[in-house]
Amino acid sequence: MSLQPREIPPVPEDTQRVARAAFPKGNVYVRLRDEIGTLFDDPLFAPGFPTRGQPAESPWRLALITVMQFVEGLSDRQAAEAVRARIDWKYALSLELTDPGGDASVLCEFRARLVDGAAGPVLLEAMLSRLKDLGLLKARGQQRTDSTPVLAAIRTLNRLESVGETLRAALNSVATVAPDWLAGVTAPAWFERYAIRVEEYRIPKGETAHTALGEPIGTDGHTLLAAIYALAAPAWLRELPAVQTLRQAWVHQFLVEDDVVRWRKAADLPPVSTRFDSPYDTDAHDSSKRSTTWTGYKVHVTETCDADTPHRIVHVETTPAPVTDSDLTASIQQALVDKGLAPAIHLADAGYVDADLLVTRQTQQGIE
Repeated sequence: MSLQPREIPPVPEDTQRVARAAFPKGNVYVRLRDEIGTLFDDPLFAPGFPTRGQPAESPWRLALITVMQFVEGLSDRQAAEAVRARIDWKYALSLELTDPGGDASVLCEFRARLVDGAAGPVLLEAMLSRLKDLGLLKARGQQRTDSTPVLAAIRTLNRLESVGETLRAALNSVATVAPDWLAGVTAPAWFERYAIRVEEYRIPKGETAHTALGEPIGTDGHTLLAAIYALAAPAWLRELPAVQTLRQAWVHQFLVEDDVVRWRKAADLPPVSTRFDSPYDTDAHDSSKRSTTWTGYKVHVTETCDADTPHRIVHVETTPAPVTDSDLTASIQQALVDKGLAPAIHLADAGYVDADLLVTRQTQQGIE
């Protein structure tokens, strides 16, 4: 899909007339369009689209639909139906009343494009810039920051399941790109052992039983890695992400003593901030905050909180789960300064605060 930027059209006359009649006392999306505008324009999304190919749907519309979809907690299918059926949505999107909308899959593809291009902050900056231009957002007010866990979209595995699934994922990846080569290095028992997901096994209980099952898996993985890194093997096999994950996991979970692969004891494992539990998201780590324990990430949200104005999110930062809150305080405040939105008072819980930071930020930025 290519991007061919177009000017944002005005709201069609029929859509205006019907919307005014349907909402004589106003409507949130009608007011959004009248008072703030469309928020985004097509050139903003140009870096994420090729210049050749079939024209894409107008990205400014898809971005605005995504915002309205989030506000109402709608699924993609429900959001597509709202575009097709609701007058207020057509008004905000400059659509004719007869416009049939589009397929729900377009919204999913658009979000994936935003994620791949790390365009989330760009959209937030565009919204903040528009609000500043309208005088609805100012610096030197009161803001607050807090963090919340973000669960990784993976199944939580125990240590034995994790190593087994990591090896299975690597075998599947190599089998996809080099099936003939893999057939020449695998043992006959591997197909029976790794043909199904490891969590479908009847996992035995107890550390001794886990070791007895884990060490053969470790030996098989070590054999596969030795074959991949042999001089006769295609060098590009080593660059496969699943192979890189396997190599890293085996360093974490096993050691080699007298040419025998051994299952590491719990005390010998690296810290949770460096090891991972799933081969499908190696950036997700275990963490805990107070009584909450989770596997995934942590998102830090900063919003204005002056008593006489609406609260608005002005900064969002996502980190691996084990990163402590205090490691983010300085960077969050510097980001607010760079945006021209430095607060006079910054509220945060004790996890974000230390004595040196209090003195430094108040002296350098005037933030209390």
